[in-house]
Amino acid sequence: MRCDRLWTNARLATLAAGRPGLGLVEAGVVAALDGRIAYAGSADEAPAFEAAETVDCEGRWITPGLIDPHTHLIYGGDRAGEFEQRLAGASYEEIARAGGGIVSTMRATRAASQAQLVETALPRLDALIAEGATTVEVKSGYGLSSADELKSLRAARDLSARRPVRIRATLLAAHALPPEFAGDADGYIDLVCREIIPAAAAEGLADAVDAFCETIGFTPAQTRRVFEAARANGLPVKLHAEQLSNQHGAALAAGFGALSADHLEYLDAAGIEAMAAAGTVATLLPGAYYFVRETQAPPIAALRAHGVAMALATDCNPGTSPLTSLLLTMNMAATLFRLTVDECLAGVTREAARALGLLAEIGTLEAGKACDLAIWDVERPAELVYRMGFNPLHARVWSGR
Repeated sequence: MRCDRLWTNARLATLAAGRPGLGLVEAGVVAALDGRIAYAGSADEAPAFEAAETVDCEGRWITPGLIDPHTHLIYGGDRAGEFEQRLAGASYEEIARAGGGIVSTMRATRAASQAQLVETALPRLDALIAEGATTVEVKSGYGLSSADELKSLRAARDLSARRPVRIRATLLAAHALPPEFAGDADGYIDLVCREIIPAAAAEGLADAVDAFCETIGFTPAQTRRVFEAARANGLPVKLHAEQLSNQHGAALAAGFGALSADHLEYLDAAGIEAMAAAGTVATLLPGAYYFVRETQAPPIAALRAHGVAMALATDCNPGTSPLTSLLLTMNMAATLFRLTVDECLAGVTREAARALGLLAEIGTLEAGKACDLAIWDVERPAELVYRMGFNPLHARVWSGR
């Protein structure tokens, strides 16, 4: 059997359905053909391959390429000053209401050109790639006008032309209320629904639509309008839900078959049940929980009990999670949220793919999927969750290359 490249003498964490735990294979091989996995499994059961190139992994572990399903990589400026304010006792909500927060980043983002947004995002993307990320979701949400939201989405698309990585672009125009719409949130949602979403869909700039349903964001009724507009334009939805309070956004999102509901510190039983019924993924963001010093953790035990899939993401953003490490994200999820090693690794591979609607394409080591691999210098997969400030990546493979 012909293949382009064959990785031998490897230990695999396949994450494949039907295998227990991480789907471990102690003596495994992976074969790639035309950018896709032709085989991933036991060396003893593998067909005889004629490989153009063979790579001896020398006993290293191979996992699927890591996936970050929630980032805000595209933005101008930074908010280190607000970090100092929080250290002095100001809350996230107080800073936002005083004109800081998302609106301060909006001003810097509007002032930047598309090329400048790309150039400032690349180091953040490179940090993720350096730890084995092969797919990254990138949201807009700091432009908050038609021109600037579309500019941000174009910048997100441009990242995939600059680096060997799969980018999923999400329109988050309903992130905050821009100053020109002060006191008229419904008027801004009109703009989002009637102009920004249709324009992004027509230009093919967005893979999904997101919103911030929160006391300092948008109401459930306004969020519903955003979701209806997304549906009318053929785009799936996601939601920032229950981060600071319980607005019942997760249940609303589940009612629209949302790919994911994210944050979820204040998620209630009804929201969990709705997510379970809809197959909506819970994307947990421990970096934001840590950075804003939240004290109420997401209801992990209840999510487990109801079989809700849990993904993990950096939530890389300038205000509440300036984090560009999926390895540290896993450690935070284990220590702060008490996720298991298996849950953490699944959260940045299989379940992250599910949260992006890409599980048929990526997220596990299975024949037919894109050959996205991370090869690690570790003795056991738990090291990827256990260590802090240490990157054991040996090699990264994207689409077989």
